Amino acid sequence: MTLEKYSLGIGDRFARQGKAQLRALLQAKALGANVVPVWNKSHREHTIIGTAPADVRAEADAAVAALAWTDAYYVDADHIGLKNVDLFLDASDFFTLDVADFTGQSASEDDIRGFVDRHRRYVGELSVPGIATGFAITAECVEVAARKYLLAVQEAGRIYRHVESAKGAGSFVAEVSMDETDQPQTPVELLFILSALAEEDLPAQTIAPKFTGRFNKGVDYVGDVAQFAKEFEEDVALLRFAIGEFGLPANLKLSVHSGSDKFSIYGAMNQAIRRHDAGLHLKTAGTTWLEELIGLALAGGDGLRIARDVYRSALDRFDELCGPYAAVIDIDPAGLPSPAEVAGWGGEEYAAALRHDQSCAAYNPSFRQLLHVGYKVAAELGVRYLDALAEFEGVIAANVTENILEQHVKPVFLG
Repeated sequence: MTLEKYSLGIGDRFARQGKAQLRALLQAKALGANVVPVWNKSHREHTIIGTAPADVRAEADAAVAALAWTDAYYVDADHIGLKNVDLFLDASDFFTLDVADFTGQSASEDDIRGFVDRHRRYVGELSVPGIATGFAITAECVEVAARKYLLAVQEAGRIYRHVESAKGAGSFVAEVSMDETDQPQTPVELLFILSALAEEDLPAQTIAPKFTGRFNKGVDYVGDVAQFAKEFEEDVALLRFAIGEFGLPANLKLSVHSGSDKFSIYGAMNQAIRRHDAGLHLKTAGTTWLEELIGLALAGGDGLRIARDVYRSALDRFDELCGPYAAVIDIDPAGLPSPAEVAGWGGEEYAAALRHDQSCAAYNPSFRQLLHVGYKVAAELGVRYLDALAEFEGVIAANVTENILEQHVKPVFLG
């Protein structure tokens, strides 16, 4: 199974917007951007909402059938490890191997010494086509990379082989997630991560490195855009070099996690993939849930009441909801409106505060981030929330489609 050049991770908390999401990619195709959908949902999200991986597969299959989509599509077992991967085996054909818990932990001394010995040929000056400056590599550089990442790659190999034994070689796409670390990988570190993947005989088709800056949930990139652009382009060039150097899959490409709404870096990403004729996987999980809230607010009536109720409960349960996401949100409590204030808002006011339009004075990134992690509140509303999604499907779907097409696909894949 070979993942296409451009792919988009489209999370959907409540598995109700599959058609609206896919419609955006149909419209993108008509404009010349061939982007395949990858429906993704993590074990944590399933646990909070009370869904199962089979629900994601059913949503994807139904959307594809309803819209007569004829290209490839995938269902991602998002951020899985050996403890929970079995739950996803039947429904998924894309596996994001999450080894964050093993990053920074050291492999055995014998494994580290062996890795360093096998890579002594890189000690010296390394030139990579597409990167202007060469890299001075020492044996210490190799050892540092091995101590930080070799155990994580070995764990990725164990997860991969477990999936392969159940599903068969070549029957799924493997992504390796290396983004949940404190510091971005240097190009030299990424080089040795990729070599270690090859030694594990792990045919990763996408890899998610850690980039400089903050990738907070649902809001714009925070950091040095020029530095990100440099890192991204160097990583694109390095992947091309590693494919030839280590025999990795020819379609290996970068994956950008928490990539939704990172508007300020989309231009740099588009320029780099065009300049190098490179592929890209962009994960946008979470924004669909916010578009549902926007649609409910705009619908008025009980839709608006639900949107207000979700915010009130989310604010009451701030610590509970934000705790698991503390590393990927930056909320200013002083910037959050009171429930009484929100209760006086009409649908347009609620939508303006929530919609990610930085040109709008009413846009409130703290409000948006709190609601982003507040989907547990909506899940607990049960049929009241789901019935409202069905009742106001038209206005919600329009927002979902527009968000994916206009805010994400066009700037990233069309430019």
